[in-house]
Amino acid sequence: MSQIEAVHEFLRDLQDRLCQGLATADGEGRFVQDEWQRPEGGGGRSRVMKEGAVFEQAGVGFSDVSGATLPASATAHRPDLAGAPWRALGVSLVMHPRNPYVPTSHANVRYFEAHPPGGAPIWWFGGGFDLTPFYPFDDDVRHWHTVARDLCAPFGADRYAEHKAWCDRYFFLKHRNEARGVGGLFFDDLTGDFASCFAYQRAVGNGFLDAYLPIVERRKRTPYGEREREFQLYRRGRYVEFNLVWDRGTLFGLQSGGRTESILMSLPPRVRFEYAWQPAPGSAEARLGDYLQPRDWLGEAARDAQ
Repeated sequence: MSQIEAVHEFLRDLQDRLCQGLATADGEGRFVQDEWQRPEGGGGRSRVMKEGAVFEQAGVGFSDVSGATLPASATAHRPDLAGAPWRALGVSLVMHPRNPYVPTSHANVRYFEAHPPGGAPIWWFGGGFDLTPFYPFDDDVRHWHTVARDLCAPFGADRYAEHKAWCDRYFFLKHRNEARGVGGLFFDDLTGDFASCFAYQRAVGNGFLDAYLPIVERRKRTPYGEREREFQLYRRGRYVEFNLVWDRGTLFGLQSGGRTESILMSLPPRVRFEYAWQPAPGSAEARLGDYLQPRDWLGEAARDAQ
């Protein structure tokens, strides 16, 4: 089996396992599959859960697409690949829970291969996962980052710190001067030894449910009312802003002629915007602001335990 076909097989299986785990955690919702083909090359299968017991909307997509020329978003940091034929594979998911005490979450693992004229194929991996709470709990954030740190450990002493910091930089709304959430892992352009890079992609993809589902289980029965729901809808607006203004994956999908419905299934089903709204000082809603700047979550936990 070729390298790229091994990645293809892993990603299709990962989508199956993610959907199974998330549907079990929801208890009532089921993913509906929508298979599609891309005229220029390749296709995918988008799976969406709507109006589940826990998840108001959840999307888990697999794609394997190709084209004759890499779009600008993919060559901004690799100008030498402009005009090269390419193939891109990935699994991406976004969970929008109904209960405001359950965080929104995102994960993605992907593989690119480009074939510059007259040169050898060039490949790289990317991906990561991040957490976006509305009413954060320190135990949840520390659990999330502990899973991230532990899955990084076999890949070097600096891997977690580097990819955690990359996540903090990437998922940052520059126009708001705030993070999208409490971070996690992010990496791109990972190349070198294929076996090691592929193993790391598998670790990140396989680690998502270990990081997220215990948090869902802790918070999904927490009582809430209209106030919490309205705050959740307001904060979802920040998620929309990031995905439409800053996210490279969204830009790549649109520039490469991808399937719009699948690209934008990451957006929340319900959201509200309100001009110049601010939470009341000292309120539970104002507390979120303390979590929207990069922090050393595990270092703080270690110091608190001393």
